[in-house]
Amino acid sequence: MAKSSTSPSQEVETLPPKKVQEKEIPQKMIYKGSDAGSLDTCLPLIDIPTIDFVLLTSPESSAQELEKLRSVLSSWGCFQAINHGIEPAFLDKVKAVGRQFFALPAEEKNKYARDIAIGFEGYANHIINGEEQAFDWIDRLYLITGPEDRKQLKFWPENPESFRKILEEYNAKMVKLNEFLLKAIALALNLEENCFLDMYGEEATMIAVYNLYPPCPRPDLAIGLKPHADGTAFTYLLQDKEVEGLQVLKDNQWYRVPVIPEAFVINVGDQIEIMSNGIFKSPIHRVVTDSERGRMSLAVFCLPNPNQEVGPVNGVVNEARPRLYKTVKDYTSIFYSYFEKGTRPIESAKI
Repeated sequence: MAKSSTSPSQEVETLPPKKVQEKEIPQKMIYKGSDAGSLDTCLPLIDIPTIDFVLLTSPESSAQELEKLRSVLSSWGCFQAINHGIEPAFLDKVKAVGRQFFALPAEEKNKYARDIAIGFEGYANHIINGEEQAFDWIDRLYLITGPEDRKQLKFWPENPESFRKILEEYNAKMVKLNEFLLKAIALALNLEENCFLDMYGEEATMIAVYNLYPPCPRPDLAIGLKPHADGTAFTYLLQDKEVEGLQVLKDNQWYRVPVIPEAFVINVGDQIEIMSNGIFKSPIHRVVTDSERGRMSLAVFCLPNPNQEVGPVNGVVNEARPRLYKTVKDYTSIFYSYFEKGTRPIESAKI
């Protein structure tokens, strides 16, 4: 958070509960979209399957689980990954250091404040810098975790003491998990195993983002995170164990994503939609606010090397399915320019 801005958590946490309910929110945080609103428990829960990563590797079950993976990424573009090999106790540590950071005094957190002149990295309470869109009701810590030469440790908290070590270990595990999934989606399409991985490239970018959505006095006016699709290859979300908030759009209907403790919600990003020639879908999703409970999540964004050319891989273009997407490079820069306008960048990649 830039030192001159006001954090949603500071807006809320300094007030007694009764006054919180009465308080109006800052004008800059009033979301003008037609889909604002609090957590609507009347919305249906998203009916996507879980994907068991152990079954993906078993000779007896891999064919069936790969078919399940292909089906869900073609229809929903997201799934809940279970038995992914990362121990629950370690995931608890990963989340704990994030909560400990957000609980620090504002003066301490602002030591790692984002410098909008140089990029998105650091502690901030919104993504959009322009005047066209309202701020999201969120505090976030945005850190590039790889490759090594892109890390800026000045933004990595030294309090709590174990933060850097735990995030480094977590990043190493996520790199392996992402490589596994890139191979799995190729096998799900009966393609050469490394075709997506090769296009993804070496020295790819990994970004970890801790998101804190504080209790919001007017969840009917503020949104935690605006509707958007990710510009990634894949996004790995570790949800809050107790509080919902993530919703996914399908066929013009919003669906609540249930919480499965220790599972990752994994969604296709625009760049896998491009690589798969539209077979796999990059879903639009949002986060809504809650008047009583805060929510913390951790998202890891996996992005191809910005110097890598990304287009449909071999085997997904044929007479029945002609090429639908151009070859793009440094899609992330395209993504943010469109994101600030509230439009979908993938439209620019379509033929």
